[in-house]
Parts: sequence; C-alpha cells; structure tokens
Amino acid sequence: MRNLQKGFLSLIICSSFSVSAFANFTQAPLPYKTNALEPAIDQQTMEIHYGKHHKAYVDNLNAQIKTYPELDKLTVEQIQKQISKYNAAVRNNGGGHFNHAFFWESLAPTNKTGKVSPKLLKQITQDFGSFEAFQEQFNQAATSRFGSGWAWLIVNPAGKLEITSTPNQDNPLMDIAEKKGQPLLGLDVWEHAYYLKYQNRRADYTKAFWSVVNWNKVNQRYEQAIK
Repeated sequence: MRNLQKGFLSLIICSSFSVSAFANFTQAPLPYKTNALEPAIDQQTMEIHYGKHHKAYVDNLNAQIKTYPELDKLTVEQIQKQISKYNAAVRNNGGGHFNHAFFWESLAPTNKTGKVSPKLLKQITQDFGSFEAFQEQFNQAATSRFGSGWAWLIVNPAGKLEITSTPNQDNPLMDIAEKKGQPLLGLDVWEHAYYLKYQNRRADYTKAFWSVVNWNKVNQRYEQAIK
C-alpha cells in the first residue's frame, strides 16, 4: 500500500512539473473592470477579447515551449526581437500575447487617462506638425490596414516618432518588421476587437479609441524609450 501511495505521489509531482515546465507565459489581470471602457469599448467585447482571444494566444505560445525549450527562459519582449528564428505558431501567438498585454495597458477609463506630457507633445508637434495631424495620421494607419492588424506610434531607431501598421499579430519590435522601433501606443484593428459594437465601422471605433488612451502609460513608455 505504501509503495502504491509513493507511486501515486510521484505521479502527481511529475504531472505538476510537466505542466509548470511548459507554462512560462501568463496573462496579467486587466487593470480595470471589463465595463470600465464603455461606451468606447463595450463589456462583452472586452470579456471575449481578453478572456478568449488573448488567453488562446498565451496557451498556444506555452504549447510551443515543447518545440523550442529556450522560450521558457525568454520574456515575450525578447522573443519578438528574434522572432525570425521561430515558426509561424510562435510568431503569431508570441506576437498576439505581447500585443494584447501592451494594448490593455494602453487603455484606461476616461477619468484615469491623464494627458499627453509636455515633452511628448513637443515631440509629436515636431515630428507630425500638430497633435491633430498626429491623430489623423494614426487614424489613417488604423483604417487603411487591409484585413487584420495593428496601428502603432513608435520611437524609431533615429529617436523620432513614427506611425506604422503591421499585419496580423506582428509588431514593430519584431526583427522582421518593415518599420522597427519601440512602441508607445498600439490599436488592435482585428474585427474581434470592435465588431460586436461597431460592425464594419472601423473608423468609428478608431475615433472612440482616443477617449480611452492611457496617456499616463504612453508618457512613461516615451520616457523609457528615449533614455
């Protein structure tokens, strides 16, 4: 009986080890309630987007650790910077995990968004002409992205602000990105991010996005990017 109990205990330990060994990546809790971004982003969309789509990217990325054991020792940011080394599953799911974690932190309830900092506003004005011109160019990148993808504000390698867009779950950190840089702000323009509320009106979703941009976080990212 003791041997049986020992064997059973060993099985439990081994099973626990194999689960944890391939579960490096986790979802951080949302920094607000799922209804906190209404009316810009509705509660049902947030629940599905975070609880289903983002979770699937995390689960699928963890499954790839069996194929690439070194992923277990890398951060999701480090993976992006060497994404060309990996297969499509790592690219899609690793990008999906990074992009969504970044996106949730880019948003805040309207009473907690803060304002663009004087330093960042000065750089926006210098690189785009005005804050309004920056928004217009960003909106154009978001609405003109064919199919699924993202619009981004980045600090490029020359230290200037630039707007770009990427397909699918790609992002400007990836070593295969057409335009590389440190992202400050990103907008998810996959249909699952807006279709329940806006249907095919991506422009309306993009316009509403500005009311929930977490400028406190964007300002912090800019300060880190220019150090």
